[in-house]
Amino acid sequence: MLRDSEALSIPRPALGVSAGTAAVLGLRRLRQQDAPTTAYLMLGDRCSHDCAFCAQARHSSARLHYLSRVVWPLYPQEQALQAVKYSYGQGKIVRCCLQVTAFPGFLDRTLGVVQQLRSISPVPVCASVALKSLDEVRGLLQEGVERVTLALDAACERIFQQVKRDRWQNRVELLRIAARQFPGRIGTHLIVGLGETEREMVGMLQELAQCGITVGLFAFTPVPGTLWAGRMAPPLASYRRVQTALYLLSGSACRTRDWAFSEAGQIVSYGLGHQELRQLLGDGRAFQTSGCPGCNRPYYNERPGRVPYNYPRELRPEEIEAAIALVLQELVTG
Repeated sequence: MLRDSEALSIPRPALGVSAGTAAVLGLRRLRQQDAPTTAYLMLGDRCSHDCAFCAQARHSSARLHYLSRVVWPLYPQEQALQAVKYSYGQGKIVRCCLQVTAFPGFLDRTLGVVQQLRSISPVPVCASVALKSLDEVRGLLQEGVERVTLALDAACERIFQQVKRDRWQNRVELLRIAARQFPGRIGTHLIVGLGETEREMVGMLQELAQCGITVGLFAFTPVPGTLWAGRMAPPLASYRRVQTALYLLSGSACRTRDWAFSEAGQIVSYGLGHQELRQLLGDGRAFQTSGCPGCNRPYYNERPGRVPYNYPRELRPEEIEAAIALVLQELVTG
């Protein structure tokens, strides 16, 4: 594990490389049951934003090279990008994802990394970055970024203000406009378990699906040193219901006007019979990691050995059955 003081010995410029990615790229040895299929690189460290759940938030006291529960050791930029080039050529990864914190000059730095990577490899590149204008989105896409992710994280304005204390309407409107201008190239992140109801979450999921915006779904992960370190991760059953909602809405199987919710905002019906729902969920894809193609994010939300919120691989039959059982256990017949 890289200590903060050890970062000083890394030649600059440097990139954070998630531990699992570093193993796939041949930069370190690490035994892992499920390897990442995307190379995850982080630009920057402490962020000017102050999200309550984030290890890189301005007032976080979490270790410097963490994001969620994953450690991101630093490597010289040239070495990291050459390793991405080689691994993509060998078929070990299918894309590269840049996770960018809001540090001074982050956009220019991101553009520079994209230009360098595109000059040596055809690997598809996506970037998760806090942009503020359509011109900034356009600039990244023109430089060769395949997809831009503008993270909402929160499902509604009420939670957004608690978590980010930022301008909700500006973020949502930029997402909508960017999705219209660049169809199929815009994504966002939503985190289940920040205090929203399931009804609030699926309302946002439906709006994003209608706009053609790709959703990477996460479970809230309490991280030591963050403002919300003492909060609990969401119940697995609730997460499975939201995963099902995302899958059904993305596939146009149904719409929320046909659904029913409890007084507390929990999903109690998708407007479908149990047997029909079983058939729709029977391949297990609803419970795999969502987001950009080829993104599986192993162990981002959970430790090895536990039932994952997001399966980073195809599910085994018994895992599919267990996941569907959690979805159905509190539903009424549609």
